[in-house]
Amino acid sequence: MALDLRLQVKLSQQLVMTPQLQQAIKLLQLGRMELVDVVTQELEENPMLEEGLDPRETSEEQKLTGDGEDLQSATDETHQEVKGETEGMNDIDWQTYLDGYSLSSGTTDVYEDSEERPSYESLLTKKSTLLDHLNWQLSLSSVKGDVRLAAAEIIGNLDEDGYLHSSREELAEGSQMPAEVVEEALQLVRQYDPAGVACYNLQECLLLQLERLDLGDSLAAIILRDHIDDLEGRKYSVIAKALKISLDEVLVASKLISDLDPRPGRAYNQEEIQYITPDIFVRKVGDEYVVMLNDEGLPNLRINSFYRNALSNTDSVDKQAGEYIQEKMRSAVWLIKSIHQRQRTIFKVTTSIVKFQRDFFDYGIEYLKPLVLRDVAEDIEMHESTVSRVTTNKYVQTPQGLFELKFFFNSGISTAFGDSVASESVKSKIRDIIAQENTKKPYSDQKIVTLLAEQDIKIARRTVTKYREMLGIGSSTERKRLF
Repeated sequence: MALDLRLQVKLSQQLVMTPQLQQAIKLLQLGRMELVDVVTQELEENPMLEEGLDPRETSEEQKLTGDGEDLQSATDETHQEVKGETEGMNDIDWQTYLDGYSLSSGTTDVYEDSEERPSYESLLTKKSTLLDHLNWQLSLSSVKGDVRLAAAEIIGNLDEDGYLHSSREELAEGSQMPAEVVEEALQLVRQYDPAGVACYNLQECLLLQLERLDLGDSLAAIILRDHIDDLEGRKYSVIAKALKISLDEVLVASKLISDLDPRPGRAYNQEEIQYITPDIFVRKVGDEYVVMLNDEGLPNLRINSFYRNALSNTDSVDKQAGEYIQEKMRSAVWLIKSIHQRQRTIFKVTTSIVKFQRDFFDYGIEYLKPLVLRDVAEDIEMHESTVSRVTTNKYVQTPQGLFELKFFFNSGISTAFGDSVASESVKSKIRDIIAQENTKKPYSDQKIVTLLAEQDIKIARRTVTKYREMLGIGSSTERKRLF
């Protein structure tokens, strides 16, 4: 059989995502801050885009044609020179006036020369980290030579909580110092503030804090050294029996241990609070809920009038420059349309959620209903994937608080009457039950199942355990408090 090459024409259909469609999908799933970053970058790269001052001008600026003469006349009117009366200006003693005037509420500028003024960088401050605090103490110490270098190596290997994860051998190899020097440097760093730093585990950390309190031989130190496993399991009676002391003495020592800091470097962590800005508001006006988009902070994009007019006058524009302007113009128009489409989709999804979850907005989380993406997708006639992208990293401010749009979609759990209750509502009930329990005798998961059954909610014990762990709540043993 002979083999040969042939050209064959075949007609077929396939779905192809254009770059514009890919951009629209990308913008749809971006959070608010990410969208601001994308728009800001596009403003820097695309000369066709500019930020408008008045949102009411958007509809007019989206038109790709305009009158150059009107624009020129408006520009001339805007930039007319404003002249004022100059008579009598020379009669004012300006030196006396400027000497007595200050923009800082009476605070005069003591710097006569701009070179004497401190730089802007020197006025900036930042929170001191744990490493900064320890290095500052090291700089004040009198140790020199190899011990100082080894101490700096130890400080550099501490984590944000103040614990040391590098072994003594690794520290000696990293600093190229003898083991005796590393040990001396380690004991030096452990004397620094805060108490408990440069330890390898929690037991060492707490014991070091007790030693700094002159309680190295106390009952609390003995319990930490010899019975820490029983202490973690809150087996106080076992500890009392092993040490042949009363249960009250064990509880007093345990209370002292609980007052120690298990993470001594926590006070120097630089974790900044991330504030969430809602993408949309739901407010109650009368008996109805009104959905409003939050456009604050988002640049109001419009087409640059100069390039728009240049595109309309094709005779005066070079061919290559005209192609460049047209390409950037299409990109700018599509970006504006994609952002508007994103905002409309968020509005439609939120409006549908309000319709399905009206009882939640009226009465609270206990009245949250089971809801899936398909319900909203069918209501607004969109695909489920679109609804999923819209509800990711989008937040809504409601009369009940600030929630992510994903919060309103959850599965249902059957009740004794055959109805369904949302899983988030069940989590809220579990949280309330645990909050009202006796800490000396906390409820077991099986007991929580019984208490939920009294509220006509059928749920398995393993489901209670799952929801409790999702809420970050420990088991009954971990929640037990005897003091």
